[in-house]
Amino acid sequence: MSEQYTFELKMKVRDYECDLQGIVNNANYQHYTEHTRHEFLLSVGISFAEMHEQGIDAVVARLNMAFKTPLKSGDEFVSKLYVRKEGIKYVFYQDIFRLPDMKCCIRSQVDTVCLVNGRLADCPDLNAKLAPYFSL
Repeated sequence: MSEQYTFELKMKVRDYECDLQGIVNNANYQHYTEHTRHEFLLSVGISFAEMHEQGIDAVVARLNMAFKTPLKSGDEFVSKLYVRKEGIKYVFYQDIFRLPDMKCCIRSQVDTVCLVNGRLADCPDLNAKLAPYFSL
């Protein structure tokens, strides 16, 4: 399947995100993808705070990242995603591309699940809000 991204967010590398080698520390890519997911969810009317008040917590169950090309301080990049529903999981496919050359920096897959009142469960409200964005 060719990627059909449903959301993208532009960002810029900050100096403190780099290690002694002058490249972005690997852990910061997880921050970038998490920020992108949160901004996507907010853009479709999903608030983690409101969900938590209702006893629903969306959590990461698995994360896989393949590092391709490092980002450096000052680099601008775009973080893109699309989402699929697999059973009770929401699987986010997230890729980061350096700007302006669109060189792929990482490819990642983030499997998330919902805990409803502390128990692993499907979330009909979240399904309804995300359904228009599920890739086939």
